Amino acid sequence: MISYIIRRLLLMFPTLIGIVTITFLIIQFVPGGPIDQMKSILRGHAGVLSEAGGGALEGTTTKPGEIDPKHLEQLRKIYHLDRPLWERYLRTLLWHSPQNPEAPFAERVFKRANWEGFLVFKFGDSFYRNKSVLELIKEKLPVSASLGVSSFFLTYTICIILGIAKAIRHETRFDTATSLIVLVGYSIPGFVMGIFVIVFLGPGDGAVAHLIPLSGLTSAGTPGYEDWSLWKKILDYLHHLAAPLFCYILGGFATLTMLTKNAVLEETQKQYVLTARAKGLTEKSVLFKHILKNALIPLVTGFPVAFLAMFFAGSLLIEQIFTLDGLGLLSYQAVIQRDYPIVLGTLFMFSLMGLVGQLLTDLSYVLIDRRISFDESQG
Repeated sequence: MISYIIRRLLLMFPTLIGIVTITFLIIQFVPGGPIDQMKSILRGHAGVLSEAGGGALEGTTTKPGEIDPKHLEQLRKIYHLDRPLWERYLRTLLWHSPQNPEAPFAERVFKRANWEGFLVFKFGDSFYRNKSVLELIKEKLPVSASLGVSSFFLTYTICIILGIAKAIRHETRFDTATSLIVLVGYSIPGFVMGIFVIVFLGPGDGAVAHLIPLSGLTSAGTPGYEDWSLWKKILDYLHHLAAPLFCYILGGFATLTMLTKNAVLEETQKQYVLTARAKGLTEKSVLFKHILKNALIPLVTGFPVAFLAMFFAGSLLIEQIFTLDGLGLLSYQAVIQRDYPIVLGTLFMFSLMGLVGQLLTDLSYVLIDRRISFDESQG
């Protein structure tokens, strides 16, 4: 297994390089880059100044609505677009730029501050937010993590319990009723349910009942919030989390519930279950000691990928509807604004987490079922 892990870790490196390379090349051909975005902003300000009687921008010889070539050249330097394509590509991955060229060679090479690029987890600064990409990810991560982690544990806990109950009561009224409920939930998009929740239970004046908080995941900023007790802050957090979490996980029950039910039903038809019953074991013992051990293998082995996906992936529409500033909204705004450091940085992090999740999934197969081996002789 150790050799397998080493091979997989080594394969991650070219995979990440390929992902970043393809994305970098696509970005070069996307119209409306950061220079065009800034041109629109400056032209808009120039138009406002012109309407207000201010004329052209101070210190420029251009007409209102036009950009001074000197300013354009400064913008190109700010966004590093004055450098050749190959240099920008290498700076994205790994680049050595010593802060003190006269320092000893060993100090210049082994000092992390002298290196930049994704391979040393330096993603640069945002074009428009005046912050580094890592700082922005750290700021937005708590919102996405709150939704992701909570939805992960709730979805898996409820679906596994419900799937087992449906398998035990197969073709009964309980099975039919619960199937109808989960399928209706699956057919309603989360953002549609979010709109209904906001309209009927939201903070607006036309709501039937005002149960949904105004925005965010806490009431931070409210006068006296800092003096609240820990228990009151926890209840406030759960109050803010309830509505977006409900809409976020609404459509995730059907697939996992039906998968659990079908896996349990399939195992009950196998010979070892009939043998266990013939030996006089109770149905409870057969279910929990024999059936579930094999039926839940495909579900348990999917934990790492599902957990990482829900932990880091943000839901743009849910965050927009409930005014939550998370990774989903950050990534969307970065794409719209052509904020390439954020786009590439978040993509690199998500890709790395996805590859790690796939590796953990493969390893979990071996940990759960010892019959599985990664030896080359059984390949």
